[in-house]
Amino acid sequence: MMRFEDLMDRIKGKAPKGAKRSRTWPQTRKAHLQRHPCCAVCQSKSKIQVHHVIPFYIAPDQEEVEDNLVTLCQNKKYGINCHLLLGHAGRFSRINPSCRIDIAIWSLKLR
Repeated sequence: MMRFEDLMDRIKGKAPKGAKRSRTWPQTRKAHLQRHPCCAVCQSKSKIQVHHVIPFYIAPDQEEVEDNLVTLCQNKKYGINCHLLLGHAGRFSRINPSCRIDIAIWSLKLR
């Protein structure tokens, strides 16, 4: 049975306490950043993050799947935090299932 605190963490979009990444995540992250070194929105190479479209704690089997990963930055180029705005719909506790569409729209706007 799931604990109340864990349920609330999931509702808020937080990784539950004790949620563990795959032991090969560091290598997967490094390989992803070698293939996609720039923010998918603004093309920045500063303060980049590998964002999971579906969070790893919700779908552990998707943690290292390339189609579930996207490079986003937090450097506020053009005044926006791409990771926060597009990856998390403005709040890190949110999940943005349409982030790929939002990324495509914003990257066109910024070009």
